[in-house]
Amino acid sequence: MKVVIAGAGEVGTHLATMLTNEKHDIVLLDDSPEKLAKINREVDLLTITGSAHSFQDLKDTGIGKSDLFIAVTPFEERNVLACSMANYLGVGRTIARINNSEYLKPRYREKLDNLGINELIYPESLAAKEIVASIKQTGTRQLIEFSNGKLILLGIKIRDNAPILNKTFQEVSLINEGIRAVAINRENQTIIPNGQDYVKDGDIVFFITTRANQQTVFDLSGKKPFGVKNIMILGGSRIAQKTVEKLGDQYRIKIIESNLERCKKIADRFENVLVINGDGRSLELLKEEGVEKMDAFVAVTGNSETNVLSCHLAKTSGVKRTIAEVENLAFMSIAESMDIGSIVNKKLIAASYIYRFTLNAEISNVKCLTASDAEVFEFIAKSNAKITQKQVKDLDFPEEASIGGYIRGNQGYVADGETQISEGDKVVVFTLPSGISKLEKYFK
Repeated sequence: MKVVIAGAGEVGTHLATMLTNEKHDIVLLDDSPEKLAKINREVDLLTITGSAHSFQDLKDTGIGKSDLFIAVTPFEERNVLACSMANYLGVGRTIARINNSEYLKPRYREKLDNLGINELIYPESLAAKEIVASIKQTGTRQLIEFSNGKLILLGIKIRDNAPILNKTFQEVSLINEGIRAVAINRENQTIIPNGQDYVKDGDIVFFITTRANQQTVFDLSGKKPFGVKNIMILGGSRIAQKTVEKLGDQYRIKIIESNLERCKKIADRFENVLVINGDGRSLELLKEEGVEKMDAFVAVTGNSETNVLSCHLAKTSGVKRTIAEVENLAFMSIAESMDIGSIVNKKLIAASYIYRFTLNAEISNVKCLTASDAEVFEFIAKSNAKITQKQVKDLDFPEEASIGGYIRGNQGYVADGETQISEGDKVVVFTLPSGISKLEKYFK
């Protein structure tokens, strides 16, 4: 597939790197020669210096013969205009990054589609959604729902009190056939486990299960989820504001923000939020504002170092649930080793969302597991697809991938070797990056 990406910022460069690794033909367009030179030293792709809203510069990328145009510059108006221009020039499909939820409203969405903007992505809103999920489900590092919760993924850190410690995954599945471990993060290495692998202290294990068996997963993992009422948020960023918006009125929320103007805007917008103007990196200020009384602490300042360190401070003050926005990929393993809690990276979230449009198979959902380099896909099984021809045990499925479960009608099921996938099933598959290209032949 030929893909043109406009914008060599963090989202654009990460996406370009990921797609180049999958052997797609990538062209990266940006008006900064310095940004393009940097990625050219690291990734084998074509870069063009130019403007995303210049017809000539777009033509220079070969846009008329391209399958997909992705506009992810920092400016949503440029992205929207660039997609409309790319559509006019003949590109197959367009995706625009936005930072205004107004564009997502149905009455405007149709108008934008008429202008040639096929898909919209709002990374801050997607990140806020993950933060809210982490707040509401305190026993996990990551929670992902498939088909409105018919199947759920729970990423859980295993401690020395877990009943499944040192048990093989075959033993775990024998305890309850409605639970399956599909991926492990161990010392920053991701493993797709087989039945003979066993659980170690410090592992982050990703389980696929149904709501009916969710509590059993917590019991086996030694987790006792607790209710959250008091939340402190460090930083008044767009992610923070979208998080507050999605949380609603049932929480007591305190935001600490260093910019006075932003404080005033947030206070005017959210009547139920207490806004404090101050430097949240100060332990004295955090203590003064009662950090030790908080059930959850969320750091979304836009500075990875500040977020990681402040969550560490909150942890040492006794806060049980901490969530950090970590945009610097180099800091993600450090954050995990510091055991600060859940990590959110909007760059990975955005890349995962966009990635599904580059695959030939039909996909209804794709997520990046933030504590690992694995991806989880929700494929839709087509008529006569290879996945429907045999039972799972006879499929010769890639060893880098694992079928976790499937949704048939209104019911979710955990998969095993005897499972037979049918046309129309939504199939949840976990895979390492090296297995992604191998999966398409099973579902297309």
